[in-house]
Amino acid sequence: MPESTDPRELPGADPHTGNRKVDPVTGYETTGHDWGGITELNTAFPKLVIWALVLTFLYSVITWILLPAWPTGRDYTRGLLGLDQGVEAVKGFRDLAAGRQDWMSHFTGENFAALQSDTGLMAAALPAAERLFADNCAACHGVSGQGGPGFPVLSDGYWMWSGDPEAIAETIRFGINSDHPDTRFAKMPAFDWMERSDRSALAQLVADLPNGPVKRHSPAAALFANNCASCHGENGSGGLETGAPSLTDGSVIYGQDEQTVLNTITHGRHGVMPSWADRLSDAQINLLALYVAQLSELSNEVAQ
Repeated sequence: MPESTDPRELPGADPHTGNRKVDPVTGYETTGHDWGGITELNTAFPKLVIWALVLTFLYSVITWILLPAWPTGRDYTRGLLGLDQGVEAVKGFRDLAAGRQDWMSHFTGENFAALQSDTGLMAAALPAAERLFADNCAACHGVSGQGGPGFPVLSDGYWMWSGDPEAIAETIRFGINSDHPDTRFAKMPAFDWMERSDRSALAQLVADLPNGPVKRHSPAAALFANNCASCHGENGSGGLETGAPSLTDGSVIYGQDEQTVLNTITHGRHGVMPSWADRLSDAQINLLALYVAQLSELSNEVAQ
C-alpha cells in the first residue's frame, strides 16, 4: 500500500482538524498543505506589516484632508492648508526674478567693456546666461555653440560679422534676413548661370581653401577673384562687414566638401536668424551677447 498523504494520518496530526502537525525544526504548526514533501508553516501575520498598513492608511486620510487631493472637474480641492501649486510656482518665479533684478539691471546698458571687466558680476550672471542660451539658442547652435549643418559655430574665432559683444547683440536683437526692419542682410546668390565645368573648378578650389591660400594664376583662381573675392576676400577669409563667412576654416556653415560647395555655388544660400527684440529684454540680449562672445574661451576650458 502507498504511504498515505492525508494530513490527518501524519504523525503528530490532530485527526479532527488535520492541520495540527508541529514542525520539529521551527516549532510552528503546519497548515496541512504538502508540496512534494515541503509543508507550509502556519505562521502569524507579521505585526510590523499590520502597523505599517495602519499607519499608511492614517497618513493617506490626513493628507487627503490637509493637501490638494480630490479632482472636481476642472478644479481640485485645496485641502485645509489651502495649498495651490500654481500660486506657489508663480511666487517662486517672482522671488527668483526679484533676486536677479539687482545684478540684471547692470546689463541694461551697453558698456560691454565695463561689464566684462566686472568678474564678480559676470560670475553671478553666468548661470542665467547659460540658461538663456540653452532656452533660446542651443536648439540651432548646439548646447556649447558647436553649430551644425546650416547653423554657424559660435565657439570659434570666425565670425560673419565682428565677434565683439556689441556686434553680437545687434545680430541677436535684429536677426539676419529676418522680418525686422533693422535686420542684418546676407545672401549667397545662385551661380547656376555659370558653366558646370567652371562651377566644379570653383567648388574644388573652395573645398581646398582650409589647406592653404588660393593658388594664383590658375583658371579657378581667376573665377574666384571675379565672382567670390568681393564678398569672401581675396584669400577667402570672409568679410566682417558683408556677413560673408570665412572659407578657410573647418566651420563652414553648410559644409566644406566639394559636393556641398558645388550645391551652394549652384543654388545659393539664404539662411535666416530670427530677431529676438520682441522676445527678450535688452538686459537679456546684452547678457547673451557677452556669453556668446566668450564661448570660445569656455569651450577651451572644458576641453582642457
